[in-house]
Amino acid sequence: MTQHRSSDRVGAGDFAAIPAPLIERDILNQEAFHKVIWLERRRTERSRKPILLMLVDMGNPLPSDAAEKDLNKLLTILSTSTRETDVAGWYKSGHVVGVLFTEFTLESRGTIVGTMTARLSDMLHRHPSFEQFNQVSISFHMFPEDWNHGSRTHPSDPVFYPDLSKRHQARRLPGALKRAIDILVSAAGLVFAAPAFLAIAAAIKAGTKGPVFYRQARIGQNGVPFMLLKFRSMYMNNDASAHKEYVKQLIAGTAERQPSNGNGNGVFKLTADARITRVGAFLRKTSLDELPQLINVLRGEMSLVGPRPPLTYEVENYDLWHRRRLNEAKPGITGLWQVSGRSQVTFDEMVRLDLRYARSWSTWMDLKILLLTPRAVWLGEGAH
Repeated sequence: MTQHRSSDRVGAGDFAAIPAPLIERDILNQEAFHKVIWLERRRTERSRKPILLMLVDMGNPLPSDAAEKDLNKLLTILSTSTRETDVAGWYKSGHVVGVLFTEFTLESRGTIVGTMTARLSDMLHRHPSFEQFNQVSISFHMFPEDWNHGSRTHPSDPVFYPDLSKRHQARRLPGALKRAIDILVSAAGLVFAAPAFLAIAAAIKAGTKGPVFYRQARIGQNGVPFMLLKFRSMYMNNDASAHKEYVKQLIAGTAERQPSNGNGNGVFKLTADARITRVGAFLRKTSLDELPQLINVLRGEMSLVGPRPPLTYEVENYDLWHRRRLNEAKPGITGLWQVSGRSQVTFDEMVRLDLRYARSWSTWMDLKILLLTPRAVWLGEGAH
């Protein structure tokens, strides 16, 4: 048996010995178990009570005639090692079994990991009939995940999103078409916008000292950071504390609307921003500062259409359910939010628009958003 892999690296807690159930439990099929994972993940997003998923990988998929026999043996082990309230099921039919633990404290998770690993290891070694399981591995996964934005890792643990994997699999062909459109349009856009690039670069250089382009750390799909490119619209070495505070209030739902030219209702955006240069104000108003993001699209870090990629300090203030806007779709230059309100809706409403886009996305929907974007840019509503 191989050593277990664990995403949980805390020490032992005070979790009591896990009692054996009084009755034998059935194991859920893959579809039902994935549904439970989805449901408990959504519940955790609201309650913030953590869940722990243990996966027992038996190596290569078992033949259909041997699967039921070996499953019964494995279930016997799981039945003597878990509580009645824990849910067991096939994570991958035929070779990966999972157990979902709920209703425990953060201090106790280390003990759960240690107890389950020791019991399963001991029982597998003591049963000669499990010799074929010499490739068995055990892994533990905690939700909510700890998103560490200091490295280019995958902070969003994909094992908790089997529903998204299924959705992406069903959209393979449309997804390939979306990527092809991204490549063709971004490449063509960079060629045709070359004169505009030169004119904007000259205006930025004439206005203030500093580089033409601004590289800004943003959070991409599944929480993976990348460097977003923009034309520089701010003074160098500026203080972002006022913006950080406003963003914190915006996400918390306590931010006040800011005055906006031509909009008596105001916008949910910091409009009186002393960091922005005169040239930068024009670039932002016309969204020309975002032209270099065509390079991000060409690299595959962004798409033409999708949720806007947030700053690191924005994500630090996210509620758990807000993260779904990053998990469910690749960030884009324009999107449903930009053509449906842009800074005139609350943050929660923006997130719901992004989730609506991710659920109902299609090639036709992307084309409609792209066609509506020039009008939104021309009107300039919510752009600052």
